[in-house]
Amino acid sequence: MSISAVKKTPYEWDVLVIGGGPAGMMAAATAATRGKSVLLLEKNPSLGKKLLITGGGRCNVTNNKTAVRHMLGQYGTAAKFLFSAFAQHAVPDTIAWFAARGVAFVEENDGRLFPATHTAQTIFATLQQELKQTGVTVRTRAKVARVAKDGASFTVALESGEVCQGKTCVVASGGTSRPETGSTGDGFSWLETLGHQVIPNQYTLVPLISSDGWVSALSGVTLTDVRLTLYTDTKKQSVHTGKVLFTHVGLSGPTILNLSKTVGDMLQHSEVTIKVNLLPLLDAGALKQSLRTLFTATSNKMIKNALSDLVPSALVTTILSLAAIPADTPCHSVGTAQRTQLAQLIAALPIHISGLQGADKAIVSSGGVQPEEINFKTMESRLTPGLFVVGDMLDINRPSGGYSLQLCWTTGMVAGTHV
Repeated sequence: MSISAVKKTPYEWDVLVIGGGPAGMMAAATAATRGKSVLLLEKNPSLGKKLLITGGGRCNVTNNKTAVRHMLGQYGTAAKFLFSAFAQHAVPDTIAWFAARGVAFVEENDGRLFPATHTAQTIFATLQQELKQTGVTVRTRAKVARVAKDGASFTVALESGEVCQGKTCVVASGGTSRPETGSTGDGFSWLETLGHQVIPNQYTLVPLISSDGWVSALSGVTLTDVRLTLYTDTKKQSVHTGKVLFTHVGLSGPTILNLSKTVGDMLQHSEVTIKVNLLPLLDAGALKQSLRTLFTATSNKMIKNALSDLVPSALVTTILSLAAIPADTPCHSVGTAQRTQLAQLIAALPIHISGLQGADKAIVSSGGVQPEEINFKTMESRLTPGLFVVGDMLDINRPSGGYSLQLCWTTGMVAGTHV
């Protein structure tokens, strides 16, 4: 049903929702379940464009931290604000909501929950079906030009010239990461016009760029359960364990993404190096002994063939090159100094970081409306009654691992319940 086909009155719609991402769809469907008339506006030709690419197209729906306080610990200083919202809709509620609609989950590293089908299309289809069943009117290709509070109602003007009016308005238009999906931060200017202070957006989960030429040759290689030590100049800063993915320009993967904001800050004043321990379960002594044992047992083999028994084969050429050891050197010809050099590289392979990739590669952006300006019991603005702010519009930092989508499910559900 198009807007132009609907008779317009000052309160034609109980709820106007701007943004057809996960938070907007959840808010719209929840409000419609309560019998509210809901119009969902999306500027793209279809809903859920960013949702469909999350988790590499598999959709990391949430994280299996079922205790509210444990879950909120992942949101840093925002935890004190989020408690009221998560008390109404937390991880178990999200799991139950999707399960009631036939969606099963599988758990992967660090509690990440994905649909058992391993495709984001499952989640998208479930939300679309919910919108249809609850009677939400969806308008795509509806780019909003401005939002205004007009007395007791809201006026939303589209770039096409059409005007929509509603008693309440939910802004769920997203941040600035992955702008090709439509997340260009449009909503922040509307919220500023409505009295909110908006913290400028930055990218908090984004792959890193390396200045080392050899890194690009490893594009597509994944290392699991490695230890990463972060250095500024020559000073050790922190140690992390997890998965690393080499890209054509640097590094990615959950552990890297969670370090990216810190790395970005460090690069402002220091050189940054990440040293990768490929065999973190071996201490220095055990690693040297493993090399001695390996080279003794394979004394007539070329080192490039033998070393792959100890370290990932994709990295053998790189390690030998950095150690200045010819790949065809027989193992029996490898001296003590060379073994020491190999052990050092295996335990601390240095990767020099020169920058962060841009918005087109960012998973999440930080910034947005300050939590102090929102009533998290309802997600309603404390400054503009009837205005609700959800999802990536909020200035809440969170790590990779399902925490961003859970924030969308929670805030969307709470807003839809109270709008």
